[in-house]
Amino acid sequence: MQTVLIVVHLLIVLALIGVVLLQRSEGGLGLGGGGGGGVSGFLTGRGQANALTRATAILAAMFFVTSLALGILAHRGTAPRSILDQNGPVPGIPAADQPAGSAGGGVLDQLQRMQQPATPVSPTAPAQPQIPQSR
Repeated sequence: MQTVLIVVHLLIVLALIGVVLLQRSEGGLGLGGGGGGGVSGFLTGRGQANALTRATAILAAMFFVTSLALGILAHRGTAPRSILDQNGPVPGIPAADQPAGSAGGGVLDQLQRMQQPATPVSPTAPAQPQIPQSR
């Protein structure tokens, strides 16, 4: 459904671009208007302006409707989520085997763990990284 609507939307966009380019500009000649030439009486003068204006209005309305429909279809499948519920524990998996960043319930639990005092360092472990000494 969404793919069909996108194709229709793109066809409307191309038609709208074409119709706008065919209209006569305010300051002189547009792409669609030559002074005389090959077309004898077909869509000339006032009739051309009325038809192109009406076509532009219809295509613009269709563009608006398809844009709204695509927006509604895109939003319909997503449910609102809270950022506080992200990275929650995976059900059915022990806490030790949880993926990284999901051991706590959410962002608040992770912040609480970060604020807890660190466990003391054992006396056998070096307090700072060893710096290689030059010879």
